[in-house]
Amino acid sequence: MPKFGIVIHGGAGTILKEKMSDDQEAQIRATLRLSLQTGFTVLKSGGSSLDAVQRAVNVMEDSPLFNAGKGAVFTHDGDNEQDATIMNGPTGQAGAVGGVRRIKNPIDLARTVMEKSPHVLLISAGAEQFAEQHGFEMMDPTYFHTELRRKQLAAALDKERASGGNDPGSITLSEDGKHGTVGAVALDQEGRLAAATSSGGMTNKKFGRVGDSAQPGAGTWADKVCAVSTTGHGEYFMRGVVAYDLAVNMQYRGMPLAEAAETTVREKLDATGGTGGLIAIDREGNFVLPFNTKGMYRGHLMPGEDPHVAIWEE
Repeated sequence: MPKFGIVIHGGAGTILKEKMSDDQEAQIRATLRLSLQTGFTVLKSGGSSLDAVQRAVNVMEDSPLFNAGKGAVFTHDGDNEQDATIMNGPTGQAGAVGGVRRIKNPIDLARTVMEKSPHVLLISAGAEQFAEQHGFEMMDPTYFHTELRRKQLAAALDKERASGGNDPGSITLSEDGKHGTVGAVALDQEGRLAAATSSGGMTNKKFGRVGDSAQPGAGTWADKVCAVSTTGHGEYFMRGVVAYDLAVNMQYRGMPLAEAAETTVREKLDATGGTGGLIAIDREGNFVLPFNTKGMYRGHLMPGEDPHVAIWEE
């Protein structure tokens, strides 16, 4: 049986079982399974890992349950600004967008940047101008407005006001950090690796902040050895260049995937106070899903298996 498969995440944080209803949990697990099955169908039919990760991420971007696309969190000013990166392992090409407000599926625009422009990263109005030139439907900003995210922003603003504006904790991944970045990594039947990451960033973020999900090497990496997508407090992932660090551990330190991932989490997150997790797959079909938070929405699907999804240590 050929080696291929897909691994996904839907965010990491303080995901407490006692605060999640049975219905919420069922919806989250169902969407994770749909994402896996959508990407795996591409791979099973002989399609590319690049198509597989894009389609898998689309499913989560279209759901209000995750902090990407439809479910993106609000900025301090009440906007929804999104970041995304896609990377093609065989070629090393990458495309990314940052701070876009009117793109239904930011990962689609990131791929278009990779394939249709000479650049790697486009941001804000320029990225949206590029999108219009390439036929993207520009969404009304209200498409991204959900009641849950409004409540999370209100809570963050209340916390900020109570601290006199000096509490950095008022800028959060979301309420209790429960919802975060989405991503996918895949290996196709031709042995090609790819990775994709999409995020609405942090609730109450200010000043045009762009996160690691828009930066190849920080939140996303794919080469001929491994593919990586991360989730968590983006500033730590940017400073530690976490996604690329895992690849470096494999290529230059000779570590197998599992050891490389464990070392990266220990040295670049645990040691610095960073929180989050990552998913990764190598060219042999080995995969890992480590995290140092209370939970991480995640899943994997390989040939001959049923979709496996998880939230907590299980």
